[in-house]
Amino acid sequence: MTPQVFIFIGRSGCGKGTQATLLMEEIKKREPAREVLYLQTGALIREFIKEENYSARRAKEIYDAGDRQPDFLAVNMWSNFLFKRFTGKEIIIADGTPRSLDEARMLDTALDWMYGIKNPAVMYLNVSDNWSIKRLLARGRMDDNEEDIRERLQWFETDVLPAVEWYRNNKYYTFFDINGERNIEEIHREMTDKIFNF
Repeated sequence: MTPQVFIFIGRSGCGKGTQATLLMEEIKKREPAREVLYLQTGALIREFIKEENYSARRAKEIYDAGDRQPDFLAVNMWSNFLFKRFTGKEIIIADGTPRSLDEARMLDTALDWMYGIKNPAVMYLNVSDNWSIKRLLARGRMDDNEEDIRERLQWFETDVLPAVEWYRNNKYYTFFDINGERNIEEIHREMTDKIFNF
């Protein structure tokens, strides 16, 4: 049976969004009766900062400065998303959440204690810093430069990696360590083989 929750985590540029989208399409193909909720905390924050209120303006200042948003805001975004959208029947695909160990533990309370979801799957797309930098620079985005990218990757080491290791060693989760330094099709094939055959 397909797990009810998939958490995609990895360095910037590792392909989380691409692989999450491909998995969504694969689930819809294999289990057309199942609904899928795609939870993108980053997209929710980008929408939030367009609002006209003090909190949104503060979040936009943080965003424009290139700093990481506080866990408080991220938890608020995905909590409200789940409150409004999750009926208990859908498969949840989370992309870009959590971004810290504290946030991972908060998400754990939601999945386990609030919703009683057992055995969520963590898809760790494992890539090196150098691979990530090359990939992000190749995208050619106007706001991407090597200095900013290196800063984001440093956040991964200090903030996100402790969450990755917590998931890896937590028997409540099924942890998949996927080599992300391959082409999209190879990664997707390995992921679907592991997910639908475990």
